[in-house]
Amino acid sequence: MPEGDTVWQATRRLHAALAGKVLVLSDLRVPRYATVDLTGRTVLDVTPRGKHLLTRIEGGLTLHSHLMMDGTWRVFEAGQRFTGGAAHQIRAILGTEDRTAVGYRLPVLDLLRTADEDRVVGHLGPDLLGPDWDAERALANLLRDPDRELGEALLDQRNLAGIGNVYKSELCFLLGVTPWLPVGALPADRAAHLPTLSKKLLDANRERPVRNTTGLRRPDLFVYGRASHPCLRCRTPIRVAEQGDGSRERPTYWCPSCQKGPVPAATAGQRRRAG
Repeated sequence: MPEGDTVWQATRRLHAALAGKVLVLSDLRVPRYATVDLTGRTVLDVTPRGKHLLTRIEGGLTLHSHLMMDGTWRVFEAGQRFTGGAAHQIRAILGTEDRTAVGYRLPVLDLLRTADEDRVVGHLGPDLLGPDWDAERALANLLRDPDRELGEALLDQRNLAGIGNVYKSELCFLLGVTPWLPVGALPADRAAHLPTLSKKLLDANRERPVRNTTGLRRPDLFVYGRASHPCLRCRTPIRVAEQGDGSRERPTYWCPSCQKGPVPAATAGQRRRAG
């Protein structure tokens, strides 16, 4: 699942393949950009901003993409067969003499002036893997709405940029609270530790091919994707439930013994309320 570390890795691959090179192939397969031709222009750099990718191109242009749930950018040798999915899933192709970058299943693809990048990323909070990281501002953003569920606040990229569903569940486990706990109810010492812990996890995983939060060879994660498996600390079966307004799929995992706080009504009747 693409989160800040995944986007950082994708950006590094794209930058290595394209930056400083002239485009000899350009194909944006979205209706409003179908006639755009970027060939002959040099790619200046590829930069991550939270979960957003910004490909800056000569002439003051930026190709902005977002991976959402299952988008991906693949890099191929010139002439190599594309293997990232079906041809109809390709949304963008950028090629140089020796490398070709192909964007599959990109739900967001915009071409805008570089001077207007704030229009698509200006709303983001401090980037956990970016030069603008500011732990104090991130914490202040999170605490701004004390009644909001912690899991929802962590996913709100306006508070801090880079956390997705996996890190949301893992962070709440490491903090010992459920994702449904109101932010304002988070003990002060844990709240103060939250930004530092978030950055530590993403920093540790930005160069890893397989995300790991446990420090073990297996399993890689404490709770995410481990429903019904025993908790690594107390052996209680891990639980899963949806969090949010239902507009998108957000399975949320937690340990009913190690994590204290509210739980969804659908699961509360199946065990005693945590906390």
